[in-house]
Amino acid sequence: MQELSKLNNLLDAGFSVITIGEGKIPNLKWKKYQDEKITKSELENNYNLSNTKGFGIVTGYDYLEVIDVDLKVLSTAKEQKEFWELLYTYLEDSIIDFKDKFVIAKTKNKGFHILYKTKRVGGNQKVAKLKGHTEAIIETRGKKGYVFVYDKFLNNKYYSDIDFVSDDDRTILFDICDSFDYKDAKPIEAPKKEKKTYSDGIKPWEDFNDKNSVWDIISDEFSIVRQQKDRMVIKRNGAESTHSGYIFNDNGCLYLHSTGSSYPHEKQVSAFDAYTIKFHHNDYSSAAKKVYADGYGDRLKLPEPEIKEKILKEKISNDIDFPLEIYPKPFQKYIMDCAETLDSSIDYMGCSLLWNLSVIVGNSAKIEVKKNWIETPIVWIACVGKAGIGKTPSISNILRPLEKENQTEIRRFFEKLEKFEYYDGLNKEEKKYAENVSKPSKTQFIANDITSEALIQMHQQSKNCVGVFKDELAGWFKDMNKYREGSDLELWLSSWSGKSINLNRVSVTSNAFLPNPFMPVLGGIQPSILNNFYTDENKDNGFIDRVLLSFPDLKVEKYNDNEMSAEIIDWYNTNMINLYRLIKKDATYDENDQIEPTIFSFSETAKKEWKRIFNKITKKQNSDNMNEYMKSMLPKQKSYIPRFALLIHLLRIHCGQENNDNLISKETILLAEKLSDYFVLMSQKIKINAKEIKSLKGIALNDKLSNQEKINLMHKSDEDFNKSEAAELIGVSRTMIYKYIKNIKK
Repeated sequence: MQELSKLNNLLDAGFSVITIGEGKIPNLKWKKYQDEKITKSELENNYNLSNTKGFGIVTGYDYLEVIDVDLKVLSTAKEQKEFWELLYTYLEDSIIDFKDKFVIAKTKNKGFHILYKTKRVGGNQKVAKLKGHTEAIIETRGKKGYVFVYDKFLNNKYYSDIDFVSDDDRTILFDICDSFDYKDAKPIEAPKKEKKTYSDGIKPWEDFNDKNSVWDIISDEFSIVRQQKDRMVIKRNGAESTHSGYIFNDNGCLYLHSTGSSYPHEKQVSAFDAYTIKFHHNDYSSAAKKVYADGYGDRLKLPEPEIKEKILKEKISNDIDFPLEIYPKPFQKYIMDCAETLDSSIDYMGCSLLWNLSVIVGNSAKIEVKKNWIETPIVWIACVGKAGIGKTPSISNILRPLEKENQTEIRRFFEKLEKFEYYDGLNKEEKKYAENVSKPSKTQFIANDITSEALIQMHQQSKNCVGVFKDELAGWFKDMNKYREGSDLELWLSSWSGKSINLNRVSVTSNAFLPNPFMPVLGGIQPSILNNFYTDENKDNGFIDRVLLSFPDLKVEKYNDNEMSAEIIDWYNTNMINLYRLIKKDATYDENDQIEPTIFSFSETAKKEWKRIFNKITKKQNSDNMNEYMKSMLPKQKSYIPRFALLIHLLRIHCGQENNDNLISKETILLAEKLSDYFVLMSQKIKINAKEIKSLKGIALNDKLSNQEKINLMHKSDEDFNKSEAAELIGVSRTMIYKYIKNIKK
């Protein structure tokens, strides 16, 4: 009877009370009680009915309106608690004396009723539904509605404390509740323009959206009201409402529910949409051209350069030519044009392009030679030549587009880092009204003068690859034992084989783990410096045999008036950038946030050729006629040839010369064989050159001999001895060397 007494008290307080039966449905004809109160005797009769399960208050009667927060929509207690705390805090911050003006009842299902009176009372409506949910989490109960009667209240208030609230407070209440509603609105429709053909990759506007936020565009026109779990609530400057719309966290789109700005309302507006509206007066064509010019998106497909069969002017006297045919013809043309107009080395450029491909592909692809034998396409390349011969300019012709892309990655990282550091410096209260900014990853993928620790830490963020390019590789060789005997050497040997690296240094900040290292190396080195590293130790540990060498016979050329066409330069730059961005975009990641590689293998015809090549190398290894010192590099070629084949295959796919599948063709493995043969011959050439220089040096340093006697001994040992090296060692000109030789012949 105590409960009945409470209900009578509610009647006395002016509420219309009803009884509830099975299924939360009134067990009486309650329509008339929407306009008049039940009598106490009727209430007592219904109270005593066996099917009465509860009691309700009719909303809409006497201006009663209720906000019903149904937390059972959320599946976990943690989510329910977080949602209610956020909503309550938001209401308390936005409505002056909120907890004194509104009565809040706690429901049986862990939800809440926010009760108040208003002369603007409306009907029952769904106010907020969360993304991925079918039921509303916030509804109103007004005219023709009812809510259950409960006993638990917040702030020591009861139903008898319900009073009228102002229209402004009610508006704020509805605005805040509405801010939790997920707007599954249609995206803004850009005007249809003439179609342009872009490469298979990311479009400029997609790239712009990926690298910029809507807030970057509109922050001078709006302020942040509050951060919610799935969105940022914003308000147009000068607006009277509590908020104007949201920026959703999942897709980064702006949604405005009110007019008053240049941006459309009730549509999703991306960063590029906002940029177009604000800076290009809704002209999408103009906006696309501008962001494309700023480097966003893959480059437009350009027609392949016209290729005419021609004979290169004689540039090298070397009988070991780089097998340029391993590359598609447009790339051959670019390299040949650089050679003819800029006097660049075909060998250095051909090797640099191989390194480029290794950097671009990275961890995204591997080749399964046979079961349990998988190679990663890492290459270490040394361009060997004397100082001033043009190593760096030749390499730069090839690396330039990737270096530009790398610089863009670095610049954008520091821009994002600046935003993060500003956000990170805010206090907890300030962060409620600021854009959420996550700590950015440093996606730099080319490094030069860098320690092993810094390199690995960089690689932990740039997971596909960090390529190492050094103008002078001598420092890289010397760094192998910089900290302690064998430390850096072991690290690099592991990385070449694709094995994980666990770096443990004395400094805690230097400790790092890298499960999939991919660090290709490229640089120049002088032959005399390289010879110092041809030690028994470096041969025994296999380090020196992993380095692919290019040592062409070059001479400094006179100035020529030949000019490269802008078309071939643009074509090359475009294709390098497109290939890099395409592979980056298509990369997939596992549950540990590591790249999942695509696995390639040999076709049946390629397997037959591979078996032949493998046995050919094995025969050389077992041969009694081959120099033992040279044999040590051959096993590494058994690893390099599949790597070469994979890189060549992927470039041929990009140029439409291979089917886009995971099988390496016979033609490709044969091209890889040619490339391996080139590097084997180059290694032999380096060794012969080293022996010759050692012999010449032994004679040249004999202070007991005159210069003429030194030349006599050199000539007697080998009539074709290296005159340039002899002149340098003795300290005379080459002209003087030839005079000495003439004296011998007299």
